[in-house]
Amino acid sequence: MASANGTTTIETIDDVVTGASKVHAVPLWPQMVKYNPPLPNPCCIPFLWRYSDVRPYLVRAGELVKEKDAERRVLMLVNPEREGPYTTDTLYAGLQLVMPNETAPAHRHTAFAMRFVIEGNGGFTAVHGKRITMNRGDVILTPTWNWHDHGKDGLGPMIWLDGLDLPSFIHFPVHFVEHFKEKRYPAEDVDSAGSPIVFPWERMKEDLDGMEDGWVRKEYRKKDGSYVSKTLGPSAERISAGQCSQARRETASSVYHVIAGSGHSTIGDQKFEWKQGDTFCIPSWYKYQHFAGPGDTVYLYRFDDKPMIEALGFYRWEGMDTETLVA
Repeated sequence: MASANGTTTIETIDDVVTGASKVHAVPLWPQMVKYNPPLPNPCCIPFLWRYSDVRPYLVRAGELVKEKDAERRVLMLVNPEREGPYTTDTLYAGLQLVMPNETAPAHRHTAFAMRFVIEGNGGFTAVHGKRITMNRGDVILTPTWNWHDHGKDGLGPMIWLDGLDLPSFIHFPVHFVEHFKEKRYPAEDVDSAGSPIVFPWERMKEDLDGMEDGWVRKEYRKKDGSYVSKTLGPSAERISAGQCSQARRETASSVYHVIAGSGHSTIGDQKFEWKQGDTFCIPSWYKYQHFAGPGDTVYLYRFDDKPMIEALGFYRWEGMDTETLVA
């Protein structure tokens, strides 16, 4: 490629590719499909975490990892095809534990968080001065940059499912955490029934049971009908015994947790059998459908990235008339 007088000659395609790459101007055309695929191509894969497999390690961590040594005692649910914080390419999920008479110290962060309470009594979360009792099945929000700490009274562990938008901050490096000067942020007890950041399971279950179809779904929304956050959207589903959900395929990705019942889901070409306490993920564009067992009414909790994907104009579902998107 170099001539006798020291100048550079560019005679072949290989000369273009090699030479341009050396000056950090990399040709696109050999990688066009990589950056312009014919279909969505998530890196993550469908996966199921069995509660019976994970719980013993989490509880044992509560005994071995002392409160002072763990700002948050969490087992991340990491997708097998990636490392933390990826549960899907855009969602993070983890199982968090607080033991009796402990406090997870106060901090605040850029990331938006939501908690689904799985197990325990006597737990609380305090969000920017409001202390809220945790009850099984409740969804509790921790909005961006709100001081928050968690605690536990009484016997036994308190376990919940964390959902955060942490993977987004790999691409937008603006996430950071600030620690409060004291272990707890000053807070007062509030009635969770009237709190805008608490969605009691009792109320959601009543709404789902009031719908007549074999499969029903309802989103958790603010009182004005808007999404609870700009990045994450929680919802719940009920499937009557022996019934199934609609088959869906969408650009949103989601994490599901089995509140009650047993059954299975088909995700892509795989079948995942689940029961109460299990958690599974569905990456973008995998076709999926849920089936309740013959003797169980199934209740599922879900959180997804639809608010973010929709706001960016990226949301699609299979069969959608995309011509309507053209201005």
